[in-house]
Amino acid sequence: MCEDDRGGAALSGGSAEGKAPYGDSRGTSAVPPRELHPDRSGTALWPVWDTTLHLVVTSPDRLVDARRLVIDQVAAIDDACNPFRSDSEVRALQQAHGQPVRVSALLAELVAVSLRAAQLTDGDVDPIAGVVMRGRDRELSRTPSYVGGTDVRTPSAPDWRSIRRDGREITVPAGALLDLSAMAQARAVDSCAWLIYKRFKVGVLVGIGGDIATAGQPPAGGWESLIRANPGGPGVPVHLPSTALATSKAVSRRWRGGGRPLTYALCPGTSRSAAPVWRSVSVAAFRCTHAKTLSMAALVRGHAAPDWLRDLGVSARLVAADGEVVTVGRWPADETR
Repeated sequence: MCEDDRGGAALSGGSAEGKAPYGDSRGTSAVPPRELHPDRSGTALWPVWDTTLHLVVTSPDRLVDARRLVIDQVAAIDDACNPFRSDSEVRALQQAHGQPVRVSALLAELVAVSLRAAQLTDGDVDPIAGVVMRGRDRELSRTPSYVGGTDVRTPSAPDWRSIRRDGREITVPAGALLDLSAMAQARAVDSCAWLIYKRFKVGVLVGIGGDIATAGQPPAGGWESLIRANPGGPGVPVHLPSTALATSKAVSRRWRGGGRPLTYALCPGTSRSAAPVWRSVSVAAFRCTHAKTLSMAALVRGHAAPDWLRDLGVSARLVAADGEVVTVGRWPADETR
């Protein structure tokens, strides 16, 4: 890890090993710009994982210490699960040839969080399948899925059910590379916000790309966020309806399937592709890891997503491929500035 000229942690570089593991929120902002920050707050932002990390604390005199804590947390997560680094823990699991490996407490927690996400979404969010799909484009076959999308996994591809966890002892199928990217990014903002509040007793907002978490006493009027679904697109300011928010966006892909071009939406970290119904999905929840799980699964579930999110009792904002906005629960109306 190195320091950039603004004092931020720059975890990405020009080589393959410097690539960021987290790509689904690039170009998607869910953090307030400077003009929306509360008065008398301390603010820092710097590049992390091919996106930007925003840190806002309600007591400016705690900003330096809070920033140092965030840098340490992000570095630890990068050590654990950056699949582009040959010395990361997930690469060691891949090279274990299907044998159990004792990992750090942090990686064990991230695996547990990812397995819970897979179970909650019936495998729509899968810590193995995202990597499998990206590495096997030529083997992909088109079969119907229950949501009207496309299941592009090969019948022999391993999935989350083949991962074994016994405390800190993790076993993955031989050659499989865990893709913990989305859950790791969400966990980073959750843990940083909570640790800063616990240690310094200040209100805090931490945002990485499309994921944010808050803790402690909010500023007067609450935390305000800016939702931007597309790079360079207009931002929509909203007051956070909960303590955490996650925004996931679909990435369009095309290949030939069944003798004709096939267009589908792929959200990194999911096991299924989806019909291109939603451009982006933002979900508010108590924890960012939970919000991230639901936002990614909603992309996969297509037209069924609003009812599914409504049944879960969460607030969400879904932007359709044609720009139509659908809100669920207590999501506030879009504000104009």
